[in-house]
Amino acid sequence: MKTPNKSILLVEDHQELAETVGAYLEASGYIVDYATDGLTAMHLGVTNIYEAIVLDVMLPGVDGLTVCKRLRDDANVTTPIIMLTARDQLTDKLKGFESGADDYLIKPFDMPELEARLEAVIRRSQHLEKEYHVGGLTLNLDTMEVVRDEQPLTLSRTLFNILHVLIRESPKVVTRAALERELWGDEPPDSDTLRSHIYNLRRIIDRPFEEPLLQTRQGQGYCLRKATAE
Repeated sequence: MKTPNKSILLVEDHQELAETVGAYLEASGYIVDYATDGLTAMHLGVTNIYEAIVLDVMLPGVDGLTVCKRLRDDANVTTPIIMLTARDQLTDKLKGFESGADDYLIKPFDMPELEARLEAVIRRSQHLEKEYHVGGLTLNLDTMEVVRDEQPLTLSRTLFNILHVLIRESPKVVTRAALERELWGDEPPDSDTLRSHIYNLRRIIDRPFEEPLLQTRQGQGYCLRKATAE
């Protein structure tokens, strides 16, 4: 299921190039977050939800290869990553793929090619998972069905979208801000709207059953996990 709000993390320390790429992607309908160093990139990559990350190799502090490897190995981030680099040797490309990158783009590049590669890696990642499971809860993207302990559950489109984000990111805690932006882009509704949806979602997927799955983490956000996974 593709959300209309395509959030991208752009990691590039060259200000002029970052502004050019960011402006092009925003004009194409993307929501772009920026990072100019590796530590900021890792923080944003772990705490926010993105459909893809565009990651420069040469960064101050922690380089892009290390950022990519840490996101994959330490934080279990599966977001598609496109590496940007001026290095065009095969060994450099292999290092990028070994670190966990999904694609590799050599500088200088044309903006339409970057956009095409973004769409391709996003499309591939969305086709990888069609069915998600947490405990006895199952969400199927093909049939739009939600089942818990063999009992079909009926959700509105908004509740289905919220559950999709939470079950896709499980057991990770999804911040309120990240969930709101995933659902509504940069114009979220008033502060009580998400709380009301979470209440209704919990009422449907948890209350009829013994073990609650939807957890509120005070000051952090929400997560979907078995209580025994604490």
